[in-house]
Amino acid sequence: MAGAAAAVFGVMTVVSGGTVLCGGDQLSRLAGNVVSFVLWFNFLAGFAYVTTGIGLWFARGWARWMAIAILIGTAVVLCAFLVYVSQGGPHETRTLVALIFRTGFWAIVTSTALRAVIR
Repeated sequence: MAGAAAAVFGVMTVVSGGTVLCGGDQLSRLAGNVVSFVLWFNFLAGFAYVTTGIGLWFARGWARWMAIAILIGTAVVLCAFLVYVSQGGPHETRTLVALIFRTGFWAIVTSTALRAVIR
């Protein structure tokens, strides 16, 4: 179940990030104060989400390590974002909410993966 959720979340992440990255000026204005390093991390991590989700679905041991790496990477980006905001960087509150959600999501996926019976 965690694998399917991770894969679906990954597809949604790639689509939403790719839409903002490739959407042109009008879409960028609608997105508001985009924090580039967060947007790029999320977009690229989306591919890792899909890969990890598939690995978890098929109970592959390497997927545990990928989940741990994603969780750590997301937490690092959240910390970097907090530093960016504390220094007065323009941002949207929804970016903070999304990063907290992503970190929590991957904490749950990682915890589930570590408890699962994996080949």
